[in-house]
Amino acid sequence: MGAAGLQARVDEVIDRTLSEKRVVGTVVKIALDGKLSYSRAAGLADRERNLPMREDALFRLASVTKLVVSVAAMVLVSKGNLDLDKPIDTWLPYFKPRLSDGTHAIITLRQLMSHTAGLSYGFLEPEDGPYHQAGVSDGMDRSNLSLEENLRRLASVPLLFAPGTAWNYSLAADVLGAIVASVHGSPLPEAVRSLVTEPIGLTDTAFNVVDPKRLAANYADDTPEPRRMREPDIVGKSEGVSGTLLDPARAFDPLAFPSGGAGMIGTAGDILQLLETLRTGGKPLLTPAFIAEMGRSQTSGLTLPDSPGFGFGLGFSVLTDPAAAQTPQSPGTWRWGGVYGHYWFVDPIRKLSVAAFTNTTLEGMSGQYTIDLRNAIYDGLV
Repeated sequence: MGAAGLQARVDEVIDRTLSEKRVVGTVVKIALDGKLSYSRAAGLADRERNLPMREDALFRLASVTKLVVSVAAMVLVSKGNLDLDKPIDTWLPYFKPRLSDGTHAIITLRQLMSHTAGLSYGFLEPEDGPYHQAGVSDGMDRSNLSLEENLRRLASVPLLFAPGTAWNYSLAADVLGAIVASVHGSPLPEAVRSLVTEPIGLTDTAFNVVDPKRLAANYADDTPEPRRMREPDIVGKSEGVSGTLLDPARAFDPLAFPSGGAGMIGTAGDILQLLETLRTGGKPLLTPAFIAEMGRSQTSGLTLPDSPGFGFGLGFSVLTDPAAAQTPQSPGTWRWGGVYGHYWFVDPIRKLSVAAFTNTTLEGMSGQYTIDLRNAIYDGLV
């Protein structure tokens, strides 16, 4: 990759996206073959206060949290404290969901981590759906529930399907977080710090805001430009789907339960460092064999809705068919994002890791910006 070519291509996408007012601010960090090949902050962290984006900006990570918590779980698997193929009620006895006919369902840790457990999210169902009726929090609102109470409510709703028979994006990572906390013997924030962030020096990424001055404001897609997000706010609402209930103020609420699927705050630089740790074999967190298992599609024969060419590993999606996915990425690429406006991927074959964070929902997670950025990066590969 020519550094100048990569710089020019990625700069053009960022500049154009900002000029078209599709995102308010962004931080993009790209590592190639172990070296930081691109790093830029652009746009505004807070438009109303005219604060420029900074490379060490803190973001509400939303589902980027799933990556961190999944790694924490795999560290416990590697230590022999967890087993991918044992029932999860081995470690979380109170979580015993049932099938629609009332029979008890056996969910393994592997099914939980690959979103094949039969669980769902409230934002994927109508406003009067069973999760809403049971008062289940998706982990992004300012709920006054404890983690255990929220999971007890979750377990009271019948599963969508028998575990292992289908794929559905879900609150599984919140259940996983409770298991990590239980097995580690400490609250989830402490467990994640001990198992993942502290060993590799991620000082900015946690379940609390380490430096409020660096926390980016949040915006939602709108025309002619993104609007500042309300507290609370609903995004992604459409016919038959309630949309995602977000409350940016949750980041400052000491009583908010630690959501293993959505609750962390951190930087693009920290997440890039975690991605590179995994890509290069996992040391000091994991061995290559455990990384390979995380990056292997666990969903053969199952369909991921709206994701042709992708399967799901243990904590993130895995590219199985680039042609079907219409992407220049290599087979085996890992990918996921976060609803507050984030997108990341690792292409192990190309030795490439990318963390592209924005403060704009949903454009920065799944909009044209992510496609343009991805294509610009690959156009620069030589």
